[in-house]
Amino acid sequence: MLAEGTKESHDRAENCQFVKDFLRGRIQRELFKRGTEALYFVYSAMEEEIEKNKDHPSIAPIYFPTELHRREALGRDLEYFYGEDWESQISLSAGTKPYVDRIHEVGEKDPVLLVAHSYTRYMGDLSGGQILKKVAQRALKLPSTGEGLNFYQFEGIHSHKGFKQLYRSRMNELELDVETKERLVDESNRAFGFNMMVFTELDGIGKTIKEEVQDAGFGHSHAEIMEGGDINKCPYYAAKMAASGNPTYACQLAMMLLRHPPCQVALAAWVAVLAGFAAWYFI
Repeated sequence: MLAEGTKESHDRAENCQFVKDFLRGRIQRELFKRGTEALYFVYSAMEEEIEKNKDHPSIAPIYFPTELHRREALGRDLEYFYGEDWESQISLSAGTKPYVDRIHEVGEKDPVLLVAHSYTRYMGDLSGGQILKKVAQRALKLPSTGEGLNFYQFEGIHSHKGFKQLYRSRMNELELDVETKERLVDESNRAFGFNMMVFTELDGIGKTIKEEVQDAGFGHSHAEIMEGGDINKCPYYAAKMAASGNPTYACQLAMMLLRHPPCQVALAAWVAVLAGFAAWYFI
């Protein structure tokens, strides 16, 4: 169900030039700045709505502002790239606006769906985002002290693995009916689509920017991302096994990633996150 529901988004992602170039260490500084802008508006919206709904029974157990919230970190990154007057130099792009609008919509009308947006974004950041940080730091020759990469630094979390386990345990404790869980999985897929819209927009911008691309000669093998390709570690394996004991269909997308590695980091992170939702749904 999950793989089929995200097929169109994954097909688009395979052709995402921005992510392909990013993973090869060929990053246009201007595009990286634009991507940081997009994230700033997304996280500002999400954290604003989470704050408004922090006492909601489905939000309160996963409310970790000190550990997770990214808005201030992204602001510091934008100040590094644009200077002290960075706020006057950025604007909400057409490709990011639907994502931001949707977050505000669910925050106002259906707050439980914020669980999907929170889970998919933060868990992805704590997973594949750490690899993207290394690529960006080397390719853009950013300071080793972390300037420009505050977004990826979770200073309030000492163990990413331990915190993800805590977060998922809180998710498992939420008292939700089957219909609500299904809607959360659907919203998670929808969030994936919004991210692809942002990537597509960045692709278009990249074609118009005349800037020397910095090639760091830096990449990651599939083994680094998928831990050797062992099917038992396929992110869909546990989810499907929990439902039927048959991993074949569930791992089709992960095997596709093995054959098409350019978008593997971004997609592997999202596949793992979406698979986490599926596993949680079947519990």
